[in-house]
Amino acid sequence: PEWSSSPFQQLSGVTQTCATKTVGWDNVAYFCYPFTVDMFYTQEDEGVFPYSLPQWPVLYFEVLSLDFWQRYRVEGYGSLVLPASPGVHMLTIPTWRPVDLGTVAEMRRFFIGGSPELEDLTYIRIPSTFKGKRLSRLGFRTETTGSVTFRLCCLQQSKAFLENSALRQRMQSVLDRLGGFSQQSSVYNVLEAFQRARRRMQEARESLPQDLINTSASAV
Repeated sequence: PEWSSSPFQQLSGVTQTCATKTVGWDNVAYFCYPFTVDMFYTQEDEGVFPYSLPQWPVLYFEVLSLDFWQRYRVEGYGSLVLPASPGVHMLTIPTWRPVDLGTVAEMRRFFIGGSPELEDLTYIRIPSTFKGKRLSRLGFRTETTGSVTFRLCCLQQSKAFLENSALRQRMQSVLDRLGGFSQQSSVYNVLEAFQRARRRMQEARESLPQDLINTSASAV
């Protein structure tokens, strides 16, 4: 809720098929698949207290495998909540897949391909059709399969950020002006003190007797 995107925004996609390589004890695939998503958050009850914290968007993903005989298998499901702070984030999300009881299902998966799949990807977290308070997954058997690493570069833009930036700029300009004024006032104070001292010296010279001034001048 409270999140929207452009009607031309693509909110789903499929990566390319990537061959795995052995790294230690694991088979690793480097997809390096870039994607960009723009979303807009609008808070309607901004002035209502208590303020509700925004729920950040969730990214759902599914991992499939393809063998030499073009047989597909579901290798894992997972989800991640997009980071709430801007910057670069490296997130490693564990995956799981549903399993059937018995060896027959595993043999069918190995020889024929195919496996149990989720009809609704939101079941990875909270199904979109769920309306209750408690969600029970009793009887739903799964097994862990691996992990997927995402490198996310998050940017945030807000009118509040712009207002704060403009306020900081105004404060900086005021401080600069005050600094210039203080420098000008200090120079003006020095010149004024020099003028006062010069006037005092002239007044003191004028107040001296004339013969004393002539004697001092001839001695010099």
